Amino acid sequence: MSGIVLATINARYVHTAFGLRYLRANLREFAAECQILEFSLNQRPVDMAEEILSLRPRLLGLGIYIWNALPSLEVVRLLKQIAPEIVFVLGGPEVSHETQEQEICQLADYTICGEGEIAFYDLCRQLADGTKPPNRIVLADPAPLERLELPYSSYTDLDIRQRLIHVESTRGCPFSCQFCLSALDGGIRAFPLQPLMSQFEELIRRGARTLKFVDRSFNLPEAHALELLDFCLARHRPGLVYHFEIVPDFLTPKFLEWLSRFPAGSLQLELGVQTLNEEVARRIERKLKKAQLLENLRFLKERTSAHLHVDLVAGLPGESLESLSAGFDQLMEFTPHELQLGILKRLRGASIRQHEAPWQMRFSPLPPYALLASHLLDFFAMQRLGRMARFWDLFYNSRRFGSSLPMLWENGSSPFQEFLRFSEWIYETTAQRYAIALDRQIMLLKKYLLLRKSIPETRINTQLCQDFPRLEKVWKSSISGRVV
Repeated sequence: MSGIVLATINARYVHTAFGLRYLRANLREFAAECQILEFSLNQRPVDMAEEILSLRPRLLGLGIYIWNALPSLEVVRLLKQIAPEIVFVLGGPEVSHETQEQEICQLADYTICGEGEIAFYDLCRQLADGTKPPNRIVLADPAPLERLELPYSSYTDLDIRQRLIHVESTRGCPFSCQFCLSALDGGIRAFPLQPLMSQFEELIRRGARTLKFVDRSFNLPEAHALELLDFCLARHRPGLVYHFEIVPDFLTPKFLEWLSRFPAGSLQLELGVQTLNEEVARRIERKLKKAQLLENLRFLKERTSAHLHVDLVAGLPGESLESLSAGFDQLMEFTPHELQLGILKRLRGASIRQHEAPWQMRFSPLPPYALLASHLLDFFAMQRLGRMARFWDLFYNSRRFGSSLPMLWENGSSPFQEFLRFSEWIYETTAQRYAIALDRQIMLLKKYLLLRKSIPETRINTQLCQDFPRLEKVWKSSISGRVV
């Protein structure tokens, strides 16, 4: 089978299509005939179609994810009009569930559901032999990881210099959280460590700047993870960053001590908290050990130099605005570097759908299928939370307003409630959620602190100048930096 093109639309240029590299690495005799194309969301579907067609593929494999489902559908529609002779093969989590009802799957010749490395090769082999596969929907069994060819040599020198390098040491998850597709995996499978570490060492030798592990629960199983931490510490060099997604309430003292050994600037930890409401956690089958989680967060904040990114989800069944606010404020006591407030999404295949009727949950029919309303959070509350999440990214998660923003919730007030009010004021003032320039962000915060919090202008100026030293010279020349 010649003329194979593998393509996908990444969320951002800095990301790399890890799954496509795995597919090509396991194409055996077809690998030399295979080319990878990576696009990003800011490109037009018609331009993507043109670039794909310029390679004259006989077979096109497309990776479909929640963030690229709509533009991918546009690409397939265009290509079906222009070059219907191309064999279209889809794969990825978005098309692995509820497959029959999706238009893009109806347009495609074949859809592979599940892990595709072996199934995609087998499909190419059948087509090359002139054997038409009996089913358009291919149900792929989980791949034996020891049989897979590793994809890391596929990263180019340009990838190494400019992009995140995705790696993995395990697949699957030991938990059954109902909002997550990893709950369907039925446990963790680990790659053999020696060949894996050999590949990682080569990436480091080539100058990789960030190794972003995509393992859903990196700290489990612990013995496997500790070997990798030892490897990372032994081969660390200045400027190299390791990113791990960990389950914070299942960190042991031994694992925490290992994390404390990493030098400043070398470790990024993504901590999936999602909720601190124990009743909600039980309802969605999430194993929450709240006391242990909070204790481990304190250790990570006080005893390690890791960059801490904490995830919280708004809209879980039974989570009220008051409950969400309490959890948010409790996490803010640790002042994480980033606190990501996400809106619940109904991922295709996830069992969160069993709560739709009992909790009157209404999800958008369009990707990313965000919650629109529920029994406890009506449509207007969800709109407010969506705006808050966006502005929180701009003002807090950007780390630009570290000295000035906390004035919103000083003297023991609630960070959640105070920022929610601030975000609503921003929207009322600007009628915008996006495209707010940094200088305007600064003046909006200053104006709000003056008008709504009655903080003296000289103090506001002092804090803002700590965040933005360039302002001091500008404001001195204009007397006080007065808001007009």
